[in-house]
Amino acid sequence: MKAIGRNLIVLKEKQGAKETKGGLLLAEKQREDIRYAKAKVISAGEDVQAIKDNDVIYYDRHAGHKIEFEGTMYNVIKAQDVVIVV
Repeated sequence: MKAIGRNLIVLKEKQGAKETKGGLLLAEKQREDIRYAKAKVISAGEDVQAIKDNDVIYYDRHAGHKIEFEGTMYNVIKAQDVVIVV
């Protein structure tokens, strides 16, 4: 599987549930305090600069779409949605 153009194929890191001060457990989808998602780059398109395969990145959590390949769920995002390369 290879990304094309300015796209990235990433494997999103799971963020566990978080307990609030009041004792409620919030799932990742319910948490509004998370603006960015952490992921590992599986494939970077040929037009992407400064991001390579196996880099760890943070990107806007609402960006892109999901794709399932060989039983694993990946996210496909545009390079412009990346805010940090670790």
